[in-house]
Amino acid sequence: MSALPAGRPFVRPVREDDLDSLLDLAGLTGGGMTNLPPDRATLAEKIARSEAALRAQITAPQDEFYLLVLESAQGQVVGTASLFSRLGAKWPFYSYKVSRVTHVSRDLERTFSTRILHLVNDFDGASEVGGLFLHPEARSGGLGALLARSRYMFIAQHRQRFGEVVIADLRGWVENGTSPFWDAVAGPFFGSGFLEADLHNAVHGNQFIADLMPRYPIYTSMLPEAARSAIGRPHESSVPALRMLQAEGFAHEGYCDIFDAGPTVQARTDRIRTFSLCRPVAAALPTLRTDEPRALLAQGQGAGFRVWQEAD
Repeated sequence: MSALPAGRPFVRPVREDDLDSLLDLAGLTGGGMTNLPPDRATLAEKIARSEAALRAQITAPQDEFYLLVLESAQGQVVGTASLFSRLGAKWPFYSYKVSRVTHVSRDLERTFSTRILHLVNDFDGASEVGGLFLHPEARSGGLGALLARSRYMFIAQHRQRFGEVVIADLRGWVENGTSPFWDAVAGPFFGSGFLEADLHNAVHGNQFIADLMPRYPIYTSMLPEAARSAIGRPHESSVPALRMLQAEGFAHEGYCDIFDAGPTVQARTDRIRTFSLCRPVAAALPTLRTDEPRALLAQGQGAGFRVWQEAD
């Protein structure tokens, strides 16, 4: 493979020797990021799983996980992003679907309307993009957009590995390390705090959700105000990511995360803006150029995949 243009940040698949860098990044998240837990053994397993998926011959999505990293011009890993090829393959993928119900009493001349949360598996079979995190000192110069959009370039280079729908499960509202929604809805069933349960999910998977999660519809009017206001509300650090997703054509259609009630957005894979704008370019690096300033360029498949941004 030809060399990348020198001195330019780029995105690539994770490697085994990135473990220490990922652990450092995980320590900066403040918790609540399932795909980047501050646990060395779990991160090592994620790296191994990603490398194995890249080596596999895939004709249809099964249960693959891909982890990408942003490497700075100085050679440091300063960001991560991840992709899941198919949700629900190993165990059901749970979401809350928010709907509205209205009750009317003619005797009392009263109408009461409230939202209801339904536990659903509507996204089984979809792909997911997530795990977007940048080092605080790298959150400028368009690096966030480069990292976020690299996931769609990866899908474009490996289309057969992904489904027809892509979702993103955004981090929900957390206050002082606790989730008002978790404390009101799920906490009593699990007997643990939000961060503890979230780490268990990251390390051991979410089968415990199927075992203990309340299955009946939940009337939000019965929840504390703090929990109600958290439904569909992204964490302040996730607002830029939500805006980028919306710019790509992702829409919030009433689904939210079962842990912290963060918004779940979705899009048809082939209609994602970056994906739909991709086109092949018959040229070799480092001479590859486009007539569009700051265009994204991608080359290679599997472990050789690279994405960078054209200079002005």
